[in-house]
Amino acid sequence: RLDNKGSSSSPVPHPSSGGSEGIFRKDRDPSSRHYRPVHSLPDVCPKEPTGEAARGLCEGPSVVADQHRWTVYNSKVNLPAALNDPRLAKRESDFFTKSWGLDFAETEVMPSFYLPNITKEHFGPYLQETAQREKIHERCKNICPNKDELDAVSSITNNHDKSRTELEQVPKIFMKPDFALDDPTTFNAVLPWSHFNSAGRKSSRDMASSRLLQEKLSHYLDVVEVSIARQISLRSEAFFHAMSSQHELQDRLTETARAVAVLRGRTAAIERIMCEGPLRALRQALTRSNCARLHNKLKLMAAVHQSQPTVQLLLSTSEFVGALELIATTKEVLQQELQGIHSFRHLGSQLCEMEKLIDKMMVEDFSMYSRSDLSRSLEDDGQVMEKDRLESLVFGLLRQRKLDFLDIYSDEMILAAKKPLSVAKHFSMVYQMRLMTFPQWFELLKSVFENFILFLKRIKATLSVVRNVVLEALDSNQKSRLLERAAAAAGGLAEAPGTPLNQGEAELAYLTHEGLFISDALNDAQLNLGVGGGQEQSSTVGPRQALSRLDGCGSDSASGTTESSSSREHALQPGGATGISEDMMPSDLELGRVANNIQELLYTASDVSHDRCVKVLMARAKDGSLERLSSAEFVFLSQAVEGFVRDTEELCCRRSVSLRGALQSQANRFVHRFHEERKTKLSLLLDNERWKQAEVPAEFQDLVNSIADGRITLPERKPQGTEERKPSDYLHIDGQKYAVVGTVLLLIRIFLEYCQCVNDIPSISTDMLTRLSDLLKHFNSRSCQLVLGAGALQVVGLKTITTKNLALASRCLQLVVHYIPVIRAHFETKLTPKQYSVLRHFDHITKDYNDHIAEISAKLVSIMDSMFEKVLSKYEVKAPMPSACFRNVCKQMAKMHEALYELLPEEQAQMLFLRINASLKIHLKRQLARLGVHHDGGPQHGLVTVDVAFYTENVQSLRTLEKLDLNMAEIWEQKR
Repeated sequence: RLDNKGSSSSPVPHPSSGGSEGIFRKDRDPSSRHYRPVHSLPDVCPKEPTGEAARGLCEGPSVVADQHRWTVYNSKVNLPAALNDPRLAKRESDFFTKSWGLDFAETEVMPSFYLPNITKEHFGPYLQETAQREKIHERCKNICPNKDELDAVSSITNNHDKSRTELEQVPKIFMKPDFALDDPTTFNAVLPWSHFNSAGRKSSRDMASSRLLQEKLSHYLDVVEVSIARQISLRSEAFFHAMSSQHELQDRLTETARAVAVLRGRTAAIERIMCEGPLRALRQALTRSNCARLHNKLKLMAAVHQSQPTVQLLLSTSEFVGALELIATTKEVLQQELQGIHSFRHLGSQLCEMEKLIDKMMVEDFSMYSRSDLSRSLEDDGQVMEKDRLESLVFGLLRQRKLDFLDIYSDEMILAAKKPLSVAKHFSMVYQMRLMTFPQWFELLKSVFENFILFLKRIKATLSVVRNVVLEALDSNQKSRLLERAAAAAGGLAEAPGTPLNQGEAELAYLTHEGLFISDALNDAQLNLGVGGGQEQSSTVGPRQALSRLDGCGSDSASGTTESSSSREHALQPGGATGISEDMMPSDLELGRVANNIQELLYTASDVSHDRCVKVLMARAKDGSLERLSSAEFVFLSQAVEGFVRDTEELCCRRSVSLRGALQSQANRFVHRFHEERKTKLSLLLDNERWKQAEVPAEFQDLVNSIADGRITLPERKPQGTEERKPSDYLHIDGQKYAVVGTVLLLIRIFLEYCQCVNDIPSISTDMLTRLSDLLKHFNSRSCQLVLGAGALQVVGLKTITTKNLALASRCLQLVVHYIPVIRAHFETKLTPKQYSVLRHFDHITKDYNDHIAEISAKLVSIMDSMFEKVLSKYEVKAPMPSACFRNVCKQMAKMHEALYELLPEEQAQMLFLRINASLKIHLKRQLARLGVHHDGGPQHGLVTVDVAFYTENVQSLRTLEKLDLNMAEIWEQKR
């Protein structure tokens, strides 16, 4: 039996203090009573009892003897467990439950009228007095746990442990999920009959074993039932709640079924009384609307029947756009509204054949138009020929997705460009151009350029019209999409006013109408639809109306071009005549591709024009005529070609390279010939140069003056009869005098010709720079061979290379080095930043020239060094003084000074003689060392001092050498 707190009592009842009366009572406070421990029962088969115990056991119940008699052990649930109501919170409530049943419900007791109504204010003074003590009590309560709680926790723990201990007494075999007594093994384990007498006789031993076995199994049953009752008590609330919910649900379902039966009966009565008649009227109204729709369908069939003659009439007037519109509208009507009509089963295929025929006619017409437009005379005005016809053809081809019509125009354009145009009046065969003089051929070339410019202008005007049509179609597609989005945002498309209502709309209109007559409901619904769809009807025309419109306008064939333009404009409008123009027209991507092809076609026209001009240019250049042009003539040719290229680039937005490449090829050949002529001329001048100082004509002085002023060009030739000026001995540049040979004067003019050519033809700047670098290198190397290498002795026949020859060569090289930065700066202005790397050639050339100048200076020093070595080797320190050796040294120094003074600048001459003087010191020291002359103040020392003083006096008497001295102190110091 379970109490309200879930604690279990002992399965064995205990007698009270008056145990003789046999009344068993339950202990009231199980927690305060000390239960004796439950001893486990003996094994299923204990030992045989003997004596009085055996007789006592024999008198008890026996399973074998009492198996057919009902006993208390046949009860499935004991009485305390059946009377226990786990739903009640308190144990004392069991009294009412046991006496009055489960249906007893507690009700609220009415308050007594004789008792005062006690409120919270009556306890105010008491609460104020006990507030402080209550706080202290709550604080202590939080610190020290409650004894009842501890007892409850300990009681629950003890009961749980006790229940677990009792359940552990039950053998594990009863807990197995596959426990079944019909299994012999399980049965023998539970009831070991082997311990009983097999002869069937009842012995005292069998009686004792059966009694012990029965009590043991009964004990196991009590333990399990107590545990089950405890678990049921813990979960009883949810179980009883589910049962009560199930009963309530069954009651509601019964009521619902009853209400549904009543509603069905009422609905059947309403249908019989109120709906059969009105629905009959609705069916008759729908029949009437179907008849009206059939009548409209027959009228539409009559209009479609007349479409073929109308298309043929439009084609007879070349009204391709109108014919295509009518065919498209008719096909749409056949697919949407007249689908399945047996009499029109062949009309669709016939319309398709007519559409294919129109496609071929449009392609042929466009080809004829292109041929006639490109073949007409170039002297005509620049207006587009039959602009309306072209626009109509282009729109029709776009509508039919014949997007390759530009290929037709391209082929015709190439054929027209291959024709001689107006050039035929100048020559009939190519070889005749080679017989022309350059002015005649140049006039012919300019005429060709002008004709091709007119040709390109005509092509551009025609393609502009085509592009406008394509852009117009593209704009129409975009507007159509915007209108569709706006219509979708406004709630979709509504039906046109006057359209009969379908069955669902008619029924809905009747059910929601408040009047008495069905006709009023239908009229109101149609009016509402008319108001909602009228706005859209103004912007969208159905196929039927479009068919009627095109059918009517097609009968008027006298409108011609105006009718074509109007039909094209109508078809381009968003949601136009057929309502499917946006489906027939190409997509935005395709139209964009056509627009790009138009621009590419203009590029092709530019390239073709350039290719044809290249043929004219190459026909003249086959025999090398262009290579033999003078610089001025080639400049005229280059300027004409550049002008044509610039005009075509502005006209077609295309930088064609074929003509410019051909000109560049000819320019390279021209540069090669130009360079070879000047290089050969320079070689001849060097081979004939005697390396003597030349007079400088006044025109060369003017030339270098103009260079100093920043004009890197050849001066204009002065007219004859001007006053002739005398030549000068030197070339004056930036305050310096340059004594030069005649070859260098011509070299200055030659590199100015290179610069002038670059000014006239900027495209050959890099090539010309390379050639000019080669020319300067050639001058440096050849002059070195002739002067330093003494090649002039054999080439010109000079007897010897004098110091004056060497000084002139050095000064000429210095003049070229002076102008290299000027040339570099000029070429740098003609090059792009990516081409600046070629300027490094000038750095290499400058280094080579400076090395050459240094070698010449070293050669002059070596000449004097050889002389000093030869003369001083015979030097003897003896009278008379000054000695002949030093007289000869002074004489040679004077000759050297005389040869170099007028040629070299003062600073350079001083540096050269300083080096010569240093060489003299070295040789003098060696000779004095050999002679054993010391700085001891002796006679020899005095003689040497006299010679050195004589040398110093003679040398310092020369101009610019006043500070030159042998510095004998250094000689003697080093000697010691």
